[in-house]
Formats: sequence, structure tokens, C-alpha cells
Amino acid sequence: MLLHMAEQNRPVTSEALARMMRTNPVVIRRIMAGLRDQGHVRSEKGHGGGWTIARDLGEITLRDIYDGIGSPALFAIGNRSEAPACAVEQAVNAALDGSMREAETLLLASFETVTLAALSADFRQRLAQRAPLQPGESSCVD
Repeated sequence: MLLHMAEQNRPVTSEALARMMRTNPVVIRRIMAGLRDQGHVRSEKGHGGGWTIARDLGEITLRDIYDGIGSPALFAIGNRSEAPACAVEQAVNAALDGSMREAETLLLASFETVTLAALSADFRQRLAQRAPLQPGESSCVD
């Protein structure tokens, strides 16, 4: 969402972001509230209002965004409960715990090295290699 916002020269409404992300504006507002609390975005109310980026893209890392959205689980696999009664689940958890912690640590460390400025530059380079966009056409491809 932040990269979409960076391409705009004006505030972007939750409704417009929801259309871009194919979700509900309520979801956008919930995500943006966490990013606002971290100082990454700000909102303006009223006519012509919406969300804007509050910091330089070079100062915002993927880790900042991850933390701003509440540090959700990174993997869909892993412990379903911390102290399972099932011996099978205990054995699986014991086998996976260390590897999952290692993978999470590596992934979060890589998040700290990627800035939105770097992603924006990559996006612009990819866009430059495409055919010119037609009026009203999105830079995203389904």
C-alpha cells in the first residue's frame, strides 16, 4: 500500500487503497492505524483528505512495516498450541521449533535491510521495461 501511496501526489483515501488492494476499506484503516501509530503515515480528514507517507521512503524498512502492522505470524506452519497434550504434536513441535525460530530470525533480519526506497526504485525500473501505460491502466498486473 505504501508504494502505491508513494506514486500519488496527493492523499489517498482508504476506499481508493482498498480498491488497489482488493479488500475492504475497514481492513485498510486498521492496517494504516498501526502504521500511523509508528509515525510512518498520517491521515487528513475532510474533503481532499486521506493517507500520506510521513517519512522518507529510505527511512522505512520492511521490518518497520511488519512491526507497525502488529508483527503477525510469519509462517502458517508451526505450533498450534504451546503445551499440547498429544504426544505426536509434541514430537513434531520439538522437531520444528529450532528451525522455525532460525527461519524467523533470518527473515526478520532481511526485513531490516530492505527499504521502501529500494522497493520503489525496483518498481520504477520494472515499470520502465514495460510498454507505456494507457490512461486509467494500473501498474499492477493480475
